[in-house]
Amino acid sequence: MKFLLVVTTILLSTLGLSQTGVIKGTITNKINNEPLGFVNVYIPEIEGGAVSDIDGKFEVKNLEPGTYSIVVSFVGFQDFKQDEIVVTTARPSVINIQLSEVSTVTEVVEVKASAFSEVVESPTSMKTLSAGEIERLPGANRDVSRVIQSLPGVASTPSFRNDIIIRGGAPSENKFYLDGIEVPNINHFATQGSSGGPVGLLNVNFIREVDFRSGSFPANRANGLSSVMEFKQKTGNPDYYTGSFQIGSSDIGLTFDGPLGKKASMILSVRRSYLDLLFQLLKLPFLPTYNDAQFKIQYDINRKNRLTFIGLGAIDNFKLNTKVNDKVDDPETLERNNYILGNLPSQQQWNYTIGMKYVHFFDNSYLTMVVSRNMLNNASKKYADNDDSDPNKLILDYESQEIENKFRIENDWNLKGWNINIGGGYEFAKYTNRTQNLITVDTTPVQINYDATLFLHKFSIFGQVSKDFFKKRLALSLGVRSDFNTYNDNMLNPLNQISPMLALKWRINEDWSMNASVARYSQLPAYTMMGYEDNAENLVNKDALKYIKSNHFVYGFEYQSKWNARFTLEGFYKMYEDYPFSLVDSISLANLGADFGVIGNEPVASINSGRSYGLEFMYQQKMLKGFYGILSYTFVKSEFEDKNGNYVPSSWDSRHIISLTFGKQFKKGWVIGFRWLFSDGLPYTPYDLATSSTQVVWDINRQGVPDYNQLNTQRLKPFHQLDIRVDKKWFFKNWGLNLYLDIQNVYAWKVEGRPFLTPETDANGMPITDPMDPTKYQMREIENTSGTVIPTIGVIVDFSFKKKTAEEKAEIEKQKAEKKQKKLDKKNSKKK
Repeated sequence: MKFLLVVTTILLSTLGLSQTGVIKGTITNKINNEPLGFVNVYIPEIEGGAVSDIDGKFEVKNLEPGTYSIVVSFVGFQDFKQDEIVVTTARPSVINIQLSEVSTVTEVVEVKASAFSEVVESPTSMKTLSAGEIERLPGANRDVSRVIQSLPGVASTPSFRNDIIIRGGAPSENKFYLDGIEVPNINHFATQGSSGGPVGLLNVNFIREVDFRSGSFPANRANGLSSVMEFKQKTGNPDYYTGSFQIGSSDIGLTFDGPLGKKASMILSVRRSYLDLLFQLLKLPFLPTYNDAQFKIQYDINRKNRLTFIGLGAIDNFKLNTKVNDKVDDPETLERNNYILGNLPSQQQWNYTIGMKYVHFFDNSYLTMVVSRNMLNNASKKYADNDDSDPNKLILDYESQEIENKFRIENDWNLKGWNINIGGGYEFAKYTNRTQNLITVDTTPVQINYDATLFLHKFSIFGQVSKDFFKKRLALSLGVRSDFNTYNDNMLNPLNQISPMLALKWRINEDWSMNASVARYSQLPAYTMMGYEDNAENLVNKDALKYIKSNHFVYGFEYQSKWNARFTLEGFYKMYEDYPFSLVDSISLANLGADFGVIGNEPVASINSGRSYGLEFMYQQKMLKGFYGILSYTFVKSEFEDKNGNYVPSSWDSRHIISLTFGKQFKKGWVIGFRWLFSDGLPYTPYDLATSSTQVVWDINRQGVPDYNQLNTQRLKPFHQLDIRVDKKWFFKNWGLNLYLDIQNVYAWKVEGRPFLTPETDANGMPITDPMDPTKYQMREIENTSGTVIPTIGVIVDFSFKKKTAEEKAEIEKQKAEKKQKKLDKKNSKKK
């Protein structure tokens, strides 16, 4: 830390700060990619701007480093506005703008250029976050998955995981798209059969903005039940090479971007975590390590044809720290460490997604074709007493792969105000699972041993049409989709998965609007359920599984103020059908997914129903005179049927959720922000003490067995915490430095978790037998609380390899001459 301060002081004392940046880009017609010349580009902060040339290009120079807005207007096209464009000296801020044609109608309701994304296909439940909002959010450490928790409807989880829980739905109900290419998971150490994990996989340096939808999914992006997230990536700098080096709370990373010839550009990043070193110093019983890489290449073949290649991959390793108890004398620490070491397996996981998107522009439409492949390899092992030298102590040996090869084709038209999208898709999937697992059913040990391979052909068709009516007062969108596959006869029938959707927006006036949507969505159960086999190699769940269905009803109001803010109020109701139900534990799998391991690797049947409903409020303030903020409140009830058919709270029944983010951007590169989170405690199921204490059960599981006769009858205490972040930026010639201090849980709130159940132990650490029943252990619960102040000091260095143009060289020579003349004049003045 002292070394960092010394280096910073030296740099600041030897380098000047008077540098400027650039906003530049190209303006095109969204539907045919034709350049738009003579378009007005206005930047309110400088009360000036530029006009695009005949090729649609514009450039605004000599901007002081900071945050700017841009407003674009052109006759016959919808006005465009984008806020929080970050200008630095290290690279130009490239903004490529696509304007949408509008029909010329007199006496219409005025539709202002808005800082908030408006898509006619999704008038409800859509929120957009810019790159600036993601990077500066306190407590998130530039992790997209954690940033989303500031939005309404998203639960704030007190654990160190990034499980995305939307409107009372399970973490497995979310879909993710990266530049239109589906990515199965966006977290490291992913829970197979779900979507959560402790650390985000996406590099925020790539992200331009995120469209988050918790309802009203467009037909070509459906196939989720709770949310669809579209991550829009930046394109590489077309002029020269730039880079960024980051050191954060858990990893170190390097990003490069720049041109690949005259028609192509690229972005490439790599990251390596040092959590294992940190956890060793903190004397924690597990040592996670992750590595990831990401790239994007965009190739503009010509004005009418574009190719985009993306790639995303990770290698994760989760080891046990078996030496954690060395030189530890505290009995509570020893007991907690032994409990964690006793039941956690070691894990090795790697995954990747690669894809290509081709876009061809016609006069009034554009064709999109997407080809991609994603793969997950997940392996876990567990030995009793963590003794891998004895094969007889093997409890779990698991290795599974999920491979998907995808193709999607769609076409978008704009025909006299009618926006039409039609397309379809095909997937070939392969799932393998080799499992050797010793488990207990009631109090009987059962050996699971199988080696399964599942091949699957999946198909989709979809269409959507949208249009403004009544002089732009009403925007209406109607869509339909069907997904089907070759797993069984029920899933092969496309009529069983018809997913219609209707959405509308009624503009009361230029500030107020009423929004509503109704839709039905279908989602395929996890491969872990579909590929589960018994010891005789029979697909146990083949005739019992269906697509999961969810019916959405959303109604709300929106007000957009003149001070760059908006207020939304929405009510929602979701009804679930055909949810997988565990035939072993007699619970809905909707209650699972927020833990490490595998979900659904057991006999299940699509026989469960559920519901979630509630109310959301959000106030979102885009940057205004340096101030920004988001206030969101959610009331949600989430319930699923128990084994008796009664609705009981689900594991995601958060009830009251509050997120308040507020910050101020000052002059000279200072930014200060805070975030306060609150959530009611989540329900949990108490332990079955009689079963858990049985010696044979404990010796295999090393953790308590839940009593599902009391499903979610207990509830944790409410959770809240305050996070603060302070940034200071310096801008130099062709590079910039950002130091930040991020403090999580400022007032050290102690979070209550589900208690641990463990046997009483003797002086040698051996379980004590119950004197009343020699087949059982004496048991007791350990309090499970966590919460400490977590400070992080981060460093971000942006740099470029810019070659000076002839114009810039001339300007430098001019400045040198002026400086020399000033010195000469001063010298002559002294002589006189």
